[in-house]
Amino acid sequence: MKIRSKLAWTYIILLIIGIITISAYSILTIRSYLLEEGAEQFERDALSLALAAGSFKDNAQFDDRIQRQAQLSRYEMAVYDNDGVRFLTFPQYAFEDVSRYLESTLIDRLEQQEGRPIIINNENTEKLIAYVELTNSDNAAHYLRISQDKSQYYAAVASIRHIIYAGMFFSIGAVIIVSFLFARYMATPIQQLNEAALDIAQGNLDRQIDLNRNDEFGTLADSLNHMASTLRADNEKLKRLNEKQSQFFADITHEVRNPLHTISGSLEMLELPNLPAEKKKQYMVTARKQIKRVARLFEDIKTLQRYDFDENFINREIFNLKELVKEVEAAHQPMAEKKGLKLKLAKLSNCNVNADPNKIEQVLDNLVSNAIKYTPEGSVEVGFKKKEGLVEVYVEDTGPGIGEEHLDRLFDRFYRTDKARSRDKGGTGLGLSVVKGILNAHQSEIKVESEEGKGSRFFFQLPVVG
Repeated sequence: MKIRSKLAWTYIILLIIGIITISAYSILTIRSYLLEEGAEQFERDALSLALAAGSFKDNAQFDDRIQRQAQLSRYEMAVYDNDGVRFLTFPQYAFEDVSRYLESTLIDRLEQQEGRPIIINNENTEKLIAYVELTNSDNAAHYLRISQDKSQYYAAVASIRHIIYAGMFFSIGAVIIVSFLFARYMATPIQQLNEAALDIAQGNLDRQIDLNRNDEFGTLADSLNHMASTLRADNEKLKRLNEKQSQFFADITHEVRNPLHTISGSLEMLELPNLPAEKKKQYMVTARKQIKRVARLFEDIKTLQRYDFDENFINREIFNLKELVKEVEAAHQPMAEKKGLKLKLAKLSNCNVNADPNKIEQVLDNLVSNAIKYTPEGSVEVGFKKKEGLVEVYVEDTGPGIGEEHLDRLFDRFYRTDKARSRDKGGTGLGLSVVKGILNAHQSEIKVESEEGKGSRFFFQLPVVG
């Protein structure tokens, strides 16, 4: 059974039970009220009839007057003498099953009432009965009995019952209609949400739910829309990540294939007979150089992998940045001199920082070696400047500069501004990516300022300690 039907029948059954209960209670309450009101009126009428009957003279017209009074009041009447013997009734058939004599206990009770009537209103009897003593009677009548069927009092209840029943059936009909409409109103958004959820599950992340409701369904619709939007964004990220991963593996394959081809070619040349010693040495140097290049490539990949997955990628400690910069400058001075470049060290002062010295040394090593590789003439300067609790470390060169179109992707893995020339210089294409990963792990950022023909400046910041 669908939820719409379940909701509808649940409301219908509950409301019908409520309507029937209220209607039955109303009928019983009205019935009881009318009987109580009738009993009070019956008691008053009994007193009035007793006063009238006691005032009649004891003559030939006495019977006629009692009968006329019974006709006018529409009560059944019986008159008893001083000994409790009935001597007059109207109508006669109403007293066929009634004893002709009053019980002594009833007479005693009437005498104790001192003129007030005794009302007999038992649930097992169909009549309302009153006995009253006629005090100071002018005739032979000493006790009066009046009675009336209770159905007389329930006549109004019958009419009211019909009205209540009509209203009840009308209400039930209205309840059925309203329940189905309400169930439809409640079930429709559920169906829409279900259809939308199925669409989203099947990959339709552009699905939007427009319920225009301020209740829980509207909140759920907004949540599903937000979920779809989040999934859509995540899906786009996964697509981009997959594209980068595919490109990454393609680049690795390409980067490894070239030096392997060179190594293979060198080994083939070394197998040639009668190869001059000078040529053998040249091919050995070439093969060794390409092997180092492959080793560097995988070392960089290992570093990047640790940055991606290792929470303990960096081990911070406090060290003097000045000493580290001097060590990097000294290590690269021979390479700079060999190329005819001037590797300058800025005026430095002692500066303690909290970072991983090995990783920061690797960053500077990559930046300085890149600057030397891509600067054909001029100079390379390395140094740092303190700025408001931070120290800015920089590497600046007088090389050809970098075009603006390359700056956004400069730190992407395997991205090169000039692929052919970069490979000729033995680069892996991962140096700047490694720099970015290390500095990101330090909650820092590598930045570059460059203009074609005017050199480049790479810099980053670290917090100063003390």
